[in-house]
Order: sequence, then structure tokens, then C-alpha cells
Amino acid sequence: MMRWMAHPMAKPAGFLLCLLPAFWLIWAAVVGDLGPNPAEALIRSLGDWTLRFLVIALMVTPLRVTFDWPWLARWRRMLGLFVFFYATLHWLSYVWFDMGLDMHAVLADIPQRPFILVGTLAWLLLLALACTSFNQAVRWLGAPRWRSLHKAVYAIATLGVLHFFWMRAGKNDFAEVAVYALLMATLLGWRLQRFLRTRRA
Repeated sequence: MMRWMAHPMAKPAGFLLCLLPAFWLIWAAVVGDLGPNPAEALIRSLGDWTLRFLVIALMVTPLRVTFDWPWLARWRRMLGLFVFFYATLHWLSYVWFDMGLDMHAVLADIPQRPFILVGTLAWLLLLALACTSFNQAVRWLGAPRWRSLHKAVYAIATLGVLHFFWMRAGKNDFAEVAVYALLMATLLGWRLQRFLRTRRA
């Protein structure tokens, strides 16, 4: 299995696999398979896939270091960009279906609803990371500043869970929120422990 993942064709296959949720949601919307409120189902499903891809992207480094899988580094950028892709579809769906593409209404709505505010902040941080994900950006910014900027992923993970928490607070349904919070805390805790261990060394 691990030998196949290092194959040159594994990444293109993984790219298509990462697109499957988007294709499935588009198909479900076309055939009317999203339930009685398709707009809400689409917005929430895209939000769920954003969090899933964020967890997967954050798992790359711990798995690479723990199991000595250097080939996993090839996947990190692509997975991070898919986080941005699904987050963008999620945010645009809110702008389109909830706000009718009225940007004045969107700008008025964002500060009034905390879960929209933190979600938008997370998307803006993802936008900054996506715009600087290419190799030339590392040379423009310099490696230390580039690494500092991309540590914003920790803030994005926190804001993402907070956004999900506030969204579910209205229905008093926190089971999935707890799962994502535990996963994010574990992955960020691993990084903190590694950082402290490196500092002591």
C-alpha cells in the first residue's frame, strides 16, 4: 500500500479522489437528492468536507514523522489547497443561497452573527495560505516569514471548530463538534509537544 502511495500516478489519482465529494454534491443537487432544504444541506455538507480535509491535511506531518514516510510531504500542499477549495465553496454557497449574492447584506450579516464572523476569518486566513502556497512565494517572503505565516493553520483549525460549535449551538447538538475538537486538539498538541522537545534539545 505504502509503495503504491509513492508511485508517480498516486497523486493525480488522489486529486480526483479529493474532488469526488464536490462531484457527488453537484450531482445530488441536480437530481434533487439533498432533502427538503437542498441549499442548507449543500452549505452544511461543504462545511463538513472542509473540516474533514483540514483534519487530513494536519495529519500529514505527524504521520510522516511518526512512521518515517517522507513521500507524504508531496501530498501536504495539495491537501491544504483542497481545504481552501471546499471552504471557498462553503462560503460562496452561504453568499449565494443565504444572502442572494447581495454583498451589502453579507457585509452587514458577518459582524452580527459570531459563527459567520469566525468562519469568514478562517476563510480569509486560508486565502492567505493558498495565495502563498507556491514555491515562488517562499522566495518572495523568505523561508522564516513564510513558515510563520503558514502557522496560521493553527488559528484556522481553532476558528473552524468554533464556527462549527456556534452553528450547532442552536440545535444543542455537539457530538460531531466534540469529535472534531478532539482531533484538532490531538493534532495541534502533537505539534506543540514536538516544538517544545526541539527547543529543549
